[in-house]
Amino acid sequence: MGNEILDVIIIGGGPAGYTAALYAVRAGLKTVVLEKFSAGGQMTQTEQIDNYPGFNEGIDGFTLGYKMQQGAEHFGAKTIQTEVQSVDLLSNPKKITTGVGEFYSKTVIIATGADHKHLGIENEEKLIGRGVGYCAACDGMFYRGKTVAVVGGGNSAAADALLLSKICEKVYLIHRRDALKAEKIYRDPLEKANNIEFKWNAQIEKLIFDKTIEGVVIKNNDGSTEEISLGGLFISVGRNPETKLFVNQIELDDLGYIVADETTKTSIPGVYAVGDVRTKVVRQIVTAVGDGATAAHFAEEYISNYQG
Repeated sequence: MGNEILDVIIIGGGPAGYTAALYAVRAGLKTVVLEKFSAGGQMTQTEQIDNYPGFNEGIDGFTLGYKMQQGAEHFGAKTIQTEVQSVDLLSNPKKITTGVGEFYSKTVIIATGADHKHLGIENEEKLIGRGVGYCAACDGMFYRGKTVAVVGGGNSAAADALLLSKICEKVYLIHRRDALKAEKIYRDPLEKANNIEFKWNAQIEKLIFDKTIEGVVIKNNDGSTEEISLGGLFISVGRNPETKLFVNQIELDDLGYIVADETTKTSIPGVYAVGDVRTKVVRQIVTAVGDGATAAHFAEEYISNYQG
């Protein structure tokens, strides 16, 4: 705070943010992470992570996030728990206004992530981690041999249904329209899978559960209802990138994600986007940490030529 100009400010303390912090501070850059909740981001909502290398028995998201924070802070990164209220990314240095004051930095790494869209039906939040999930690649293995359902009609929903069809006994794909929005590359394999059943023109009306989810009631467009027994439900109706702070300052795509390629460079020099908040094909922990390392590299390169 004050008039101090930092080398790197990272907005968001998820896996991408703390990897960027680790690499930046090890490069000798004065680095601060601004995180409004706790280390790990959305990862903290996952009770068991089995697809992150190095943990053969898995690890819970909260613990992994804390370890990432500890690793960055061990080398000198600083975490400040506060909410960012506004940013001026076009100024030199960049200005970040938070609940505890203003910060100035030569570079900014945006790691604010993206939240899964929810259906908004009763008991949905209550059943997250108890049969209701939003990432088949993360949690699908817990439902091996069971009957599950996927809600959605885009590429993500189609990919989730295909993945689950390889490990689950049966997969229902529930979509509110009469055709998928997913690309043809997904539609053909879906139609050929013998354990995927489509529920067209239908929406979930009610979740059936005891301690965990046991089924759903779907309502068809004609007004009729149907009860389906399930061992798991995956909701794949899109994501909301956390980019409200950056509207009218940085280039966003039609869905609101920050436009940045594999260099993580954005439309503003000295500003980088990492993890789920940027345009990318695969959004996983391992791709997020890769982004973090990449952004730190290019931030170091930018700072070496910095003129305040």
